[in-house]
Amino acid sequence: MSFKSIVRELKEMRDGIGSRSRKGGGADPSLQSQQQLVMLQRLQRRRQGRWAELPSELLRDVIERVEAAEEAWPARRDVVACASVCRSWRETTKEIVRTPEESARITFPISLKQPGPRDSPIQCFIKRERTTGIFRLYLGLSPALQGENGKLLLAARKIRRATNTDYMISLVPSDFSRASSTYVGKLRQASNFLGTKFTIYDNQPHSNIEVLPKSRSFRRLHSRKVSPRVPCGNYNIATICYELNVLRTRGPRRVLCTMPSIPNSAVQEGGSAPTPTSFLHSLEDQFSVLSVSMGNDRKLEFSSTSLTEELRPVEMAREPLVLKNKAPRWHEQLQCWCLNFRGRVTVASVKNFQLVAAVDPSQPSSSAEQDRVILQFGKIGKDIFTMDYQYPLSAFQSFAICLSSFDTKPACE
Repeated sequence: MSFKSIVRELKEMRDGIGSRSRKGGGADPSLQSQQQLVMLQRLQRRRQGRWAELPSELLRDVIERVEAAEEAWPARRDVVACASVCRSWRETTKEIVRTPEESARITFPISLKQPGPRDSPIQCFIKRERTTGIFRLYLGLSPALQGENGKLLLAARKIRRATNTDYMISLVPSDFSRASSTYVGKLRQASNFLGTKFTIYDNQPHSNIEVLPKSRSFRRLHSRKVSPRVPCGNYNIATICYELNVLRTRGPRRVLCTMPSIPNSAVQEGGSAPTPTSFLHSLEDQFSVLSVSMGNDRKLEFSSTSLTEELRPVEMAREPLVLKNKAPRWHEQLQCWCLNFRGRVTVASVKNFQLVAAVDPSQPSSSAEQDRVILQFGKIGKDIFTMDYQYPLSAFQSFAICLSSFDTKPACE
């Protein structure tokens, strides 16, 4: 339908409603609004095309068959194509497609920020380009099985600055700007001399955090006065700290990762982690979400130096999830430190690690919970590494943690 025909129908609808209101005199305003809503819905269905007229039962059956048949990429593109037909198809597809926690499948981009499955990990691999400083995260067992149809999940670019180093993470390897809709977050190396501390920033807040000003000097911005083209804020969701190796003892690096956005109870049976359902690509969207917990006051305070906000959990009593590297064992015959990567790692490297939950000794917990590997990262080639993650971490969080291992840390080796 052309733009002129749409304008013509809107004008006819407006004239028809006006004439009926004049004839009816004191007509019921609720009836007029209901009739107007029906006409708008009819016009919207006409704009979407004939596919929107498909009966809901038949539409649901078609999408369920496609979703069940296409289990892996690249064939899973058909599921995404169904969501691109029209609005009714998109809403039905979003209802049918389950999260990675339930299905162990990555379908839509928002799946990259949702926790992985609980039972078995999602297997990925990372390719490093030394010349460009770009890291690409692919879905699959190994690069040999992907070929030209490899599913690219995320890309990161290393940017060195005067005081720190940033890894900008995006959905595409061609645009790493914070103003872009493909920007999802970043990893920042703290400006300490040793370079052992990192911070993971997300471009959108989680449901369990509140925004606090970064410094005392701030300015107020009203939600209606902020341009949607303003870059998204950076929200602190994790801190990574590598332990110093002053005595130069033999062994792999020791790392401690604190996740304020994930509760410590998420690794226990019955626990849950935040699961976002959509992307927030502008500050307008962030204001609409945060205003729910702020009441009628729709003003937020931002730092005068930047739009970066620091986050803290709303529930101060809840403990954040803490991950630590699994202690390796010394192999007498091989004369090296060993970890059981179940065949996923083939090259010895100081970058290899496995992260498990740091369980409090005072709390009762099973040995299975203590030994369950939540994230493992290892080398299989010169510039190829494997990355396997599961609940409660997401692909974005796991990728950012693995990026911290690429930096050279003389004080830790």
